[in-house]
Amino acid sequence: MSASYEKPEMAQRFSLQYRIQHLVLLLAVLTLIFTGAFLWFMGRPELFWWSQDFEGIDAIRVIHRIAASALIAVSLYHTLFTIFTREGRREFWLLLPRWKDVADVTQNSMYFLGLREERPKFGRYTYYEKFDYWAVYWGCVIMIGTGLVLWFDQLAASVAPWLPYRLAAEVHADEAVLATLALFVWHFYNVHFNPKKFPGSLTWLHGKIPLGELKADHPLEYESMLQEKDEAESPETGKKH
Repeated sequence: MSASYEKPEMAQRFSLQYRIQHLVLLLAVLTLIFTGAFLWFMGRPELFWWSQDFEGIDAIRVIHRIAASALIAVSLYHTLFTIFTREGRREFWLLLPRWKDVADVTQNSMYFLGLREERPKFGRYTYYEKFDYWAVYWGCVIMIGTGLVLWFDQLAASVAPWLPYRLAAEVHADEAVLATLALFVWHFYNVHFNPKKFPGSLTWLHGKIPLGELKADHPLEYESMLQEKDEAESPETGKKH
């Protein structure tokens, strides 16, 4: 006798536009992390003597720059999409930090410590999701800026002499380590390794979220969605609510 399982009802959370942007960003960043690690090893023979025997450094450097170009392209596209589309402006507005986020951090911390019985009610984006978003913005500014100095060192020396090559290289490496830790520890846990979501959320692929998860993690958005649905159906069906 086989058990039957019903698929949970799903709600559309992210459009195809955002899913494509996220996928390009993901592939570019992962490629940059792994190729960048090899380049970092090769620049330190006193620590990694074996790296000097590796013959593929030129190919890795090319792949790293291709991924960097993809990161620059998706960053510029996302900025233009945010400015010139209604959807982009709406999402950007919802991602702006607010005083409620400060209150949510406080209440959530007290909840984890057992000092509050309920978690805060989150809207479309929680404070830690906003942190993820703005951390990417900050990281892209630092990584792209210093990366261009390393890529076009002679031009950078004439245009931005206040940012020498060695300083740019150090900042680039330090920010890369910070971004890698934020991605694999903070972001991956919240999205994939959290016991409630393990072995991982597929929202980044199909853009949908189970209604139960939406109601539990984003109750204010769930309530808003129900209200919009009622307002849309009421004139047509004549139902009383």
